[in-house]
Amino acid sequence: MVAESGTPSERIAAELRRRIVAGELAPGARVPSTRRITREWGVAMATATKVLSRLREEGLVRAVPGVGTVVVGTKASGAAAVEAAVAGVKVAGAKGAGAEAAAALAPAAVRRARAGGERDLTRERIVATAVRVADVEGLAALSMRRVATDLGVATMSLYRHVPGKDELLRLMLDVAFGEQPLPEPPASMSASDWREGLESVARLQWRIYRRHPWLASTMSFTRPVLAPDAALHTERSMAVLAGLGLSRDEMAQASVALAAFVCGLAVHFEREAQAEQDSGLSADEWMDRLDDEDHDRLMSDPDRFPMFDAMNRGPEIDLSLEALFEFGMARMLDGIAAVIERRRA
Repeated sequence: MVAESGTPSERIAAELRRRIVAGELAPGARVPSTRRITREWGVAMATATKVLSRLREEGLVRAVPGVGTVVVGTKASGAAAVEAAVAGVKVAGAKGAGAEAAAALAPAAVRRARAGGERDLTRERIVATAVRVADVEGLAALSMRRVATDLGVATMSLYRHVPGKDELLRLMLDVAFGEQPLPEPPASMSASDWREGLESVARLQWRIYRRHPWLASTMSFTRPVLAPDAALHTERSMAVLAGLGLSRDEMAQASVALAAFVCGLAVHFEREAQAEQDSGLSADEWMDRLDDEDHDRLMSDPDRFPMFDAMNRGPEIDLSLEALFEFGMARMLDGIAAVIERRRA
């Protein structure tokens, strides 16, 4: 039964927390998706998202790609319950001697865990843990408290190594770009090698964003962060274009515009991962479940949608992220080639 006090998201989280603690939702079991929460409790999608985010931050659930949000194993659940007890958080529905014993033992257990964890705590461990959380559960699940919980240390101990979440994100960005270094440039580059050089940089960025779906949403091309390993990509792109007759402005703009295209398309990696987590359906499965009648009605209205109607009558068109990346990158490079040719003329 859901407690009556608190906001809707707090009340729903309390009920799901009670089910987990009581064993009604066993480790590995799927918890209700955001869509199911909206239907079952009659709340908005934003409220349902807050519910799952809260449970993820407490370490009670985690996102599994292709499966959805599931209850974590007993070890992780126990650690989260201990953290909650120390913080004074009351789990809805926890009653009796078992709950009292957990509350009594929690401070000592946490102190023992933290004593070992804090001795070995480094900035590198903090950043690696943060990257792992963001990779598996998305950026919404990332917080200083969540990282501290995974490391078994007090949240405040993180601030001795990392000033705050903004700096943590900057370090995560640099690690993500640094773990896949740029290929060595050729000893000598001809005037026709620039296209291959830019393409290799763009493809590497695409692979990095695919490996870390959260990364693209942290990038800014108007207020870039000082991340050396990320800046090396722009440095390499401009070096590839040097000596082709372009001005410094044109070299910088071409390099940044290509990177912005890759990043803008890669933002959809995280969105698709979140949608798959919420619905439990891949993009192809979701399309298959569209109402065929409504879909055909839209695609075969020649008066309002003549182009869609023509597409519907022809072979299937590949509009996957990979296909859009290949097409867009080629056209970006075609445009840069046209500028180079004009300068040479």
